[in-house]
Amino acid sequence: MPSTNVKPLSESTREKLKQAIGQLETFLNAHALPQLAAEDQSDEAELFYKGLLSDLRHLLVFSEVGMEKLGVALRRPTFDIEFAERALYEVYHQSVNAFFYPKNECYSEDGRYAYTGQDAIRFRSKPVRPARDIVLGVSKIFEELRDDLAYYENDYMTQRRMQGQK
Repeated sequence: MPSTNVKPLSESTREKLKQAIGQLETFLNAHALPQLAAEDQSDEAELFYKGLLSDLRHLLVFSEVGMEKLGVALRRPTFDIEFAERALYEVYHQSVNAFFYPKNECYSEDGRYAYTGQDAIRFRSKPVRPARDIVLGVSKIFEELRDDLAYYENDYMTQRRMQGQK
C-alpha cells in the first residue's frame, strides 16, 4: 500500500472503531444476561445470550486495543508507517474477524443477502430487539472496515515476509 494512504486510512479506521466502541459500550453497560433472556427462559436462549455477550465483549476489547494503537501512531511527532500498518493489520485480523467470525456463532454473515439490500447477518436464534439492533448497527461499521482494510488480509504479511520481517 502506498505510504501516502496509510495515515488517512489510520485516521478513518480509528474513527470507525471509535463509533463501534461507543455503540458496544452503551449496549454492554445497559444490558445483562438475565435482562436479555427474560422473554425466553429456555436453556437454549440463555446459552445464546451468554455467547452473544461474550463475543461482543471480545469485539469491544479488540476494537479498543486497535483504536489505542492507531491513536499512538497518529500522535507521534513523526508518523511511523510500519507501526501504523501493523496496527491496521491487527485491526483487520482481530476486530474485523472477531465481528464476522464470532467464536460462539450466535450470528453469521450470509453473503447471498449482501447484494439485495437486506441485512446479511443471520442469527442462530431470534434475538430480542436490542441485541439484534447492536449487531446490525455495528455490522455496517465492520463492513466498511473490512472493505477499507482488505489489503491487510494477505498482502501486508506477504510483503513483510518478502522483506525478511515477521
